[in-house]
Amino acid sequence: MTTSSAFSLPALGLLVLAAACQPAARPAAPDSAATTAAAPLATTLTGQTYGEPITAAGARPLAELPSLLGTTDSAQVKLVGTAATVCQAEGCWLTMELPSGQSMRVRFKDHSFFVPKDIAGKTVVVNGWAHRETVSVADLRHYAEDAGKSAKEIAAITQPEQQLNFQADGVLVAD
Repeated sequence: MTTSSAFSLPALGLLVLAAACQPAARPAAPDSAATTAAAPLATTLTGQTYGEPITAAGARPLAELPSLLGTTDSAQVKLVGTAATVCQAEGCWLTMELPSGQSMRVRFKDHSFFVPKDIAGKTVVVNGWAHRETVSVADLRHYAEDAGKSAKEIAAITQPEQQLNFQADGVLVAD
């Protein structure tokens, strides 16, 4: 046995012993919206699906979306969060609130499906593409009309907006 290998075995043993004697890390207290949104991620989350059939397995909390996107313009993801508002004309879109207070509009791929108009406040899982985009004044006014905004509120929309949006191929509305 060489001197260097004789020295490294006891040193390695001391490192292992020191690491084993450290107190276990305690989990952080659940104080964020991301933790709350992550709670229903169990594969037992059930409900009605619209569009392509999906489950909650592998869904990430909506609060993680900015970090999932990073500097890219789009990413394919499965997210879980709460439906904030729903198109009252047909159920052709819904919004979800990010922790920053910004809304993310979820539209449905090829307008091939709709969701119930009464799901605001319910937990939803959406699967598809998240993307950054500039939304035109005409589209913003259209969405405001669909949401039941007043003529005055609609007329006040005069500038396009940079938004985080989502095109879903499937939505699960939790029971």
